[in-house]
Amino acid sequence: MATDYSRLNPAASRTMDQAVLDEGLRTHMLKVYNYMASGLALSGAAAAFTASNETLYNAVFGTPLQWVVMLSPLAMLFIMARGSAQTAKIVYWVMVTTFGVSIAYIFQVYTAESVVRVFFITAATFGSASLYGYVTKRDLTGMGSFMMMGLFGIIIASVVNIFLESSMLHFVVSILGVLIFTGLTAFDTQRIKSEYYQGHNAEVLEKGAIMGAVSLYLNFLNLFMMLLSLLGNRD
Repeated sequence: MATDYSRLNPAASRTMDQAVLDEGLRTHMLKVYNYMASGLALSGAAAAFTASNETLYNAVFGTPLQWVVMLSPLAMLFIMARGSAQTAKIVYWVMVTTFGVSIAYIFQVYTAESVVRVFFITAATFGSASLYGYVTKRDLTGMGSFMMMGLFGIIIASVVNIFLESSMLHFVVSILGVLIFTGLTAFDTQRIKSEYYQGHNAEVLEKGAIMGAVSLYLNFLNLFMMLLSLLGNRD
């Protein structure tokens, strides 16, 4: 008759269970970061290709197609949220490619050196914030709610500034944007971690990894664009 050692030593059993859970979390977070990093790489390739192809660039920018490219990711986000994990994965790759095309203009506006420099500054800022969100014991829910309100605020201010064309308002929005997306990175990292601990089946975890990657991807991309507007050198 086999002996149930977990009943004889429940503390050791709990330690083993926690170790398995922690290992699963590390695997899950690595998958999230891999999706995010692959998405950023694809966006960068799409942006560089569009900027270097004069025909494609002129077909997108300065035409109504520009608005389609800029706004279509909103519809894609809705499809991802409502669809299966496999659907979300396919739409994710389409979305990041579309985002890449939509930001191709940065290679026309800013020097390549400053784009690369700001990218690494963004990576360092993002990495620090995400690491904090992963290791901190502090509940960041309140901060996340505050940051979301701030996000809506800078979206409204950005729309208003399309008509005002105020350099000061643009500067203020960029500063606030850096703070907000840095805070959201920490909050979203903790949220992704918490969702994993709630326990789900493989399908839900896979979709959670993709949707988590979307959140972090958008935080990184917006943080990069805000920092670029502050630190980028124009051609």
